[in-house]
Amino acid sequence: MKYMLLIHDEEQVWAKMSEAERQRIYGEYGQFGQQLKDGGQYLAGAQLQPTSTATSVRVRDGKRLVTDGPFAETREQLGGYFLVEAKDLDAAIGIAGRIPGARWGTVEIRPMIELPGLPD
Repeated sequence: MKYMLLIHDEEQVWAKMSEAERQRIYGEYGQFGQQLKDGGQYLAGAQLQPTSTATSVRVRDGKRLVTDGPFAETREQLGGYFLVEAKDLDAAIGIAGRIPGARWGTVEIRPMIELPGLPD
């Protein structure tokens, strides 16, 4: 089954880290991603730009409304994701617990609904 692992953290915490600490964490993410690839579990993943670069789109009564910023103000922001293959939720939880950002943020696990007729 495919699971989306959504990595939420506080952008201010990341911004306050030293460059050396950020590089160390990037190295951890690189090792983690390689472990997933070697295990055949990695499907996709990426770090996102800060919420200051976000644009939200809503359509109401046929009218499009475009606003700067994320949809909701929260303490933690979506900072990245991994799309993984795992045999069940317990396996996905095990993977999520190894994500470096889980140490200071939150990893939300969402199973994917695979719709017939849509490309992977």
